[in-house]
Amino acid sequence: MNDRCNGFWRAVVVLLTVCGLLLTVSQVFFWNPFGSLLRHQFLYLVLALFLPLVFVVFPAHKGAASRVPWYDVVLFAATFGVNVYFGYNAERIVNLGWDYAGPPESVAFSFALWALVLEALRRCAGTAVTVIALLFSVYPLFAGVIPVTFLQGIPFTLDGAARMHAMGVESILGLPLQTAGTILIGFLLFGVVLQHTGGATFFYQLAQAVFGHSRGGSAKVAVVSSGSMGMMSGSAVSNVLTTGPMTIPAMKNGGFRGRYAAAVEATAASGGSITPPIMGTAAFLMVSFVGVTYREVALAAVIPAVLYYLGVFAQIDAYSAKVGLRGLSRAQLPRIGGVLLGGWPFLLALAALVGLLVVYRNEQQTPFIVVAALLLIAFVRPRDRMTPRGFLDLLFGAGRTIAEILGIIAGVGLIVGGLSMAGVSLSLARELTFLVGGSLPLILVAGAVTSFVLGMGMTVSSVYVFLAIVMAPALVELGVDPMAAHLFVIYWATVSYITPPVALASFAAAGIAGTRPMPTSLTAMRLGMVKYIIPFCFAVNPALVAQASPAEVGIAFALALAGVVLMAWSFEGWIVGIHRRMHWVARAVGMLAGVAMLAPERTSGLVGLAVGALVIVATWLFAPETGHPRTDGETREGGDPDDGAPGEATSEAPPSRETRPEGGVPAGSATTGRDDPPA
Repeated sequence: MNDRCNGFWRAVVVLLTVCGLLLTVSQVFFWNPFGSLLRHQFLYLVLALFLPLVFVVFPAHKGAASRVPWYDVVLFAATFGVNVYFGYNAERIVNLGWDYAGPPESVAFSFALWALVLEALRRCAGTAVTVIALLFSVYPLFAGVIPVTFLQGIPFTLDGAARMHAMGVESILGLPLQTAGTILIGFLLFGVVLQHTGGATFFYQLAQAVFGHSRGGSAKVAVVSSGSMGMMSGSAVSNVLTTGPMTIPAMKNGGFRGRYAAAVEATAASGGSITPPIMGTAAFLMVSFVGVTYREVALAAVIPAVLYYLGVFAQIDAYSAKVGLRGLSRAQLPRIGGVLLGGWPFLLALAALVGLLVVYRNEQQTPFIVVAALLLIAFVRPRDRMTPRGFLDLLFGAGRTIAEILGIIAGVGLIVGGLSMAGVSLSLARELTFLVGGSLPLILVAGAVTSFVLGMGMTVSSVYVFLAIVMAPALVELGVDPMAAHLFVIYWATVSYITPPVALASFAAAGIAGTRPMPTSLTAMRLGMVKYIIPFCFAVNPALVAQASPAEVGIAFALALAGVVLMAWSFEGWIVGIHRRMHWVARAVGMLAGVAMLAPERTSGLVGLAVGALVIVATWLFAPETGHPRTDGETREGGDPDDGAPGEATSEAPPSRETRPEGGVPAGSATTGRDDPPA
């Protein structure tokens, strides 16, 4: 419950959300009950209905978290009024060219919208990205006097810049907002509906039924349930906060240290923004920047996402085999038939979403069709029927989510607008190519570092929009497939979710697990190591993003599967099935062989496959056989072998309160279960 939005303001959020959703549905289905809307009119009305909610839902500072102060009421009214003014005059803006020469009051309203969007961006995305957006938005004012040659561009006056930002088609109303208004809102609504109708619980129970009995089953359940929920919501931190309270305690009861449990949840959740069918906001923005359909973007992202989750899954399996963790007995797990019987609407919704995207091929209408069906089922089914109060909570959650994303996207539009007005977008890419001397490896490393650094202080969508203008064209110029180039940027922007010093997903998971954030982030980095490698591989091997013939894609995918499993075993230093620890030399060679299997040259892949087989055979022949770790009471349950504390072989059934695991604390006692002392 949002403390600022009780009573009156909660009703306001719900009312504007309903109006905004009806407007969007009318536009994408071409109902137009009040006549056809110009694109400018539609976008201004979308901003008028959703952007004011930012000032109601998100406080200006922590001290205003319990109520809506007078200045937020003023900002709310101003945002609504300014956008209604522009929407009312949209035909004049388009036909009379107000973005170049409008009446004096239009300039005043333009400055107001510019400032309001920046404040909305600050509340939604933080100060760092707002400062960057501000600098780029005023950049055209100084583009003619900047001493750096390749940064020089077309100069604008302050009034001219304000008009272009507010009324032009390349800034606030640019491609990001156009994509959000026509495509993204529907998918955001789908994710919210799924969460409010019990989707998270269903995917968790389904994962339990399928994987709970296997070794390390509680962690595998976390990967599958968080991955399933993540591919619906596309948000790493909200995914952790939704599924983490279920998965992290289960993993700790199953023998995993708290730090490892939190790292598993963070790593699994951070894959949501790269996993179809919904992915994250940046994937929808790719539709406009690459000039393809969302179906093509989702299809291209399938293989990298499968490889990422396979890497995490294989590492957990190797770790569990190494420390001797077992799964729950099937009697303690939900039966898959019962789970499917209770959660069939969610599987049907997922299948319908994918099927309509492939067959119907209308990504604007598809999510609304699926949402309507899901809501109908939620209201009429006897089990877990949605109540009127639950529906109002759903609408409030939808309004909050859409307002937050639109606040970010409108602010990011200022970055695009500043570069477009100055006319330096293409020159920046050319200069970047020149600076790296035409070296593809060098520009890939530069792109990865830039994406990661920007990702520490900016949202993924902000990073993507900026680098889609500056970095992606340079990658394409050096021969990288356009789809691979843009996915490369998105992948490296998302690694900041689990990589210190920011690591938002890891920090959120650490808070749930009661562990120190930094060690948790380092463990998450190790678990998600494949995510750091895959982007380089698909940048040079477009078959891994389905940009090749079906035969080439199939061969590349098969080799990549083997390569990722070998890399996962090498990371953990344990080969599953032969009970052997890998020598450090074997681990290094196995890593290189795994990477070679993802290379574009067929010869490299086959050589990597042969070397990987030799590593496995050599380890089996020469490494001493290792049974399950000792259970003599000197080791703690689920200890991390890499920390020098091997864990005991244990079933993942939660121990009773009366028993004390060997070398552990009484299960279910009053202790916090922290694996690390408080920071």
